[in-house]
Amino acid sequence: MPSKPPGCRSSALDEKRRFAWKVRAWVAHYGAVEVSSAAPFVGALFCHCKRCQRRSGTTRSMTALCPAGAFSVMAGEDKVQVWDPGDGWLKAFCVVCGSHTHTISPDDPTLVAIRLGCLDQDPGIRPQAHQFVAYASPLEPLPDDGLPRFPERLAATEPL
Repeated sequence: MPSKPPGCRSSALDEKRRFAWKVRAWVAHYGAVEVSSAAPFVGALFCHCKRCQRRSGTTRSMTALCPAGAFSVMAGEDKVQVWDPGDGWLKAFCVVCGSHTHTISPDDPTLVAIRLGCLDQDPGIRPQAHQFVAYASPLEPLPDDGLPRFPERLAATEPL
């Protein structure tokens, strides 16, 4: 992980966090925004929708769902902007650098998923499914990884 620039410093709270289970993400270039989950992730998946392809600039994204109410923005909340696409989960990103941090259920704002590319540590989970495979990019074939595939969205409450 790159070192933090001047003005971004660790605190006693940072040391406390190391000893409690918490996924911690310094994102948005050197810690402008920090997001976390207070409990282990419920599940993780690859998303192949066109929105994720365009948002990430890649053929898919990886996201992990936090337990209801476990997500928090620990630092830089004033630097987080949320975009509502009108037909899906709300997309959160840093207004300083554009890093995508998390996504929020439009039906239940306690359901939040963290973008796995934001994490500075092992999330303790691996993607367990592929969703929106009907829209997968022709640039990269879907891997033969044995994971379940869903042509459209996998519901947050659907078991994997």
